[in-house]
Amino acid sequence: MPSVLSCMVGLYAAAALLALALDYFLGEPPAWAHPVVGMGRYLAWSGRGVQRCTGQPDRASADWRAFWLGALAWCAGALAVGLLALLVQSLVQAGPFWLAVLLLGLALKPMLAWHMLRDEVLAVERALGQSLHAGRERLAWLVSRDVSTLSETQVRESAIESLAENLNDSVVAPLFWFALLGLPGAALYRFANTADAMWGYPGVYRGQDWAWAGKWAARADDVLSWLPARLTALLLALAGGGLSLAVLRREAAQTPSPNSGWPMAAMALALGVGLRKPGVYALNPAGRAPREQDTRRALHCAGKVLAILSLIAFAAIVFVANEVWA
Repeated sequence: MPSVLSCMVGLYAAAALLALALDYFLGEPPAWAHPVVGMGRYLAWSGRGVQRCTGQPDRASADWRAFWLGALAWCAGALAVGLLALLVQSLVQAGPFWLAVLLLGLALKPMLAWHMLRDEVLAVERALGQSLHAGRERLAWLVSRDVSTLSETQVRESAIESLAENLNDSVVAPLFWFALLGLPGAALYRFANTADAMWGYPGVYRGQDWAWAGKWAARADDVLSWLPARLTALLLALAGGGLSLAVLRREAAQTPSPNSGWPMAAMALALGVGLRKPGVYALNPAGRAPREQDTRRALHCAGKVLAILSLIAFAAIVFVANEVWA
């Protein structure tokens, strides 16, 4: 008889493989049915409440009131997301194995966003083919930085950086936490990552001061992304044919973020290009400026990471199946 652990491994692996396939071929569900969109709406609503209670966005001193209000709103949302995901998983697991795989895979799919990420990066490259202005406008859909003064090379660098960083945020990290904690783990990670994207700014953003109100959200995302970001970098290094870990570590340390530098540095090294954010960092500065074909090479490299993850899930399914029929 297979052990409970083997059954769980088989269920999670099969559900992950199904979710990857659904995401790859079908893309995003409609907004009204998308749980991450719901997370964003909660964060927008609660963020407005936090900002109303914390005064004007020109404070230079520590604002512990803003910090704790932001932390409380984050924790309330995270608790609701985790409990709802746990309820869904519990209900799913009560049915037959094949149905549990189907429903759990469907529930996991919205936590992944490779299809959308791939399409957005390709859209930036297509827009650049039309004009620099069009490329800047399309990049603004993908990044939060000011794009109005970026050159063609900088637009392309930003798109490749976003691809590498979001490969972790939208694929590897949700699957990592799903493997450890099931659907609640994946959902909690996506909540934390969405909160960081909306609140995790070191100062004023769009007229709102997040320096203290968003500090909890930023640190929570740092903690939850720490291991997955390094795993993403290793997977990109493997997909790129192998990299020096010492060089990868050195380049990853160039960014202010403790995590985003890892997948971005791995992508820069794998492609042999330099990736820069003026005045902030320069990854693989000896590399050449990325060209149009490098965007497609970056997507191909990221696609290999998905293939590796799919193979790992498939291998787990085969292992469990052998135990069941042994």
